Amino acid sequence: MGYLRFLFKNRRFLSFGILIAFFSAFGQTFFIAVFGPEIRAEFGLSHGGFGGYYAIGTLTSGFCLIWAGKLIDRFDLRWVTAGVCTALILACANMAMVPAAWALAPAIFALRLCGQGLMSHTAMTSMGRYFEAERGRAVSIAILGFPAGVAVFPGLAVWLILVFDWRTAWIAVAITLAVFLIPLALWLLKGHTARHRYFLAQTETVQSATDQISAAAASMRRQWTRAEVLRDPRFYLLCIAITAPSFISTGFFFHQAHLATAKGWSLAWMASAFVAYTVGAIGANLAFGPLIDRFGARKLLPYYLYPLMLACLSIAVSSHHMAAMALMFFMGLTSGSGQTLIGAAWPEFYGVMHLGAIRAMVMSMSVGASALSPVVVGWLIDRGVAMETMAVGFLVYLAFAFASILIALARPEPAAEEGNMA
Repeated sequence: MGYLRFLFKNRRFLSFGILIAFFSAFGQTFFIAVFGPEIRAEFGLSHGGFGGYYAIGTLTSGFCLIWAGKLIDRFDLRWVTAGVCTALILACANMAMVPAAWALAPAIFALRLCGQGLMSHTAMTSMGRYFEAERGRAVSIAILGFPAGVAVFPGLAVWLILVFDWRTAWIAVAITLAVFLIPLALWLLKGHTARHRYFLAQTETVQSATDQISAAAASMRRQWTRAEVLRDPRFYLLCIAITAPSFISTGFFFHQAHLATAKGWSLAWMASAFVAYTVGAIGANLAFGPLIDRFGARKLLPYYLYPLMLACLSIAVSSHHMAAMALMFFMGLTSGSGQTLIGAAWPEFYGVMHLGAIRAMVMSMSVGASALSPVVVGWLIDRGVAMETMAVGFLVYLAFAFASILIALARPEPAAEEGNMA
């Protein structure tokens, strides 16, 4: 099916994926960090103090996501969407009413769980589950919502803070979401009953077929449970690689002001570099979707870390102002390609029947990595470690992550446990 024909035929459901990914921005680091200076000033916090509250909230949300993420496997997508969007609205309203520094941790927990966690999880799981032959294209299109959020919302937040204040900005966000997000999302899911019924029929057909074909063929259609995945060594090897971009990119995002100062760049120039990030992410999204449909996500996985290596290299060797653009562009390439690849890879490895529970585990690990990064990088900054030195360390980390992908792909798939073959 041609790209335009695919877009037209599935325009409503693909738009749903883009919409949910787009509005996940309110729980992402790049948005919350915009409010950092005002929050630190109001509550008298140091960079490390704010980073500590951020880490507590993010780590806790990562653990909760393991449980909350599997709800999409049990309940109708429309109910899940309405619940997640409502929770995000309440989280934004709560952020506007934080009374003291201690309340930042639960406020950030709610934003991270509902925004970065469940909104992203809902968008990607729904695309991965309900598309089969063109899963790569579907995921790559829905993921366009993420870089669009990067391009739009930080600048909007800066404007709201300048015109009003940081609390009013969060109130404005909550009101906007309440008025537009839930009605639009549910309208885009019109006709989902037929889509889900078809998905169940197709899955049951595959399950019946596996009882009549050889064990080798059956393993190709195996629907893994979460318990089986946790006993698969390949899962942990892949997670080493998948969490690396979360840790590294969050470190650069959260401490972008220090990076700009250390490199002699203005904050305005650093902010403008987000455009390069968006260009790279969108370009990678669009390019990798058709490639996944043609070659499969497994074959392409080893390549998505290369741009992030170049991003770290640009920081390690140069202080030229264009290094900021290179950093953001290459991080965008890895983000765009990685989200598309990983969204399509888990169904290839483990099937779609328990995809929500499996993706929830992975998301919790990524969230955990993004929670640790501001603290670790901040601790190193406080001890005088140069950003160039940290970039070299990140390169070593990425080399290890790349090796873990190759080892995971080389390992044979474990045999199905008796009674768990689907």
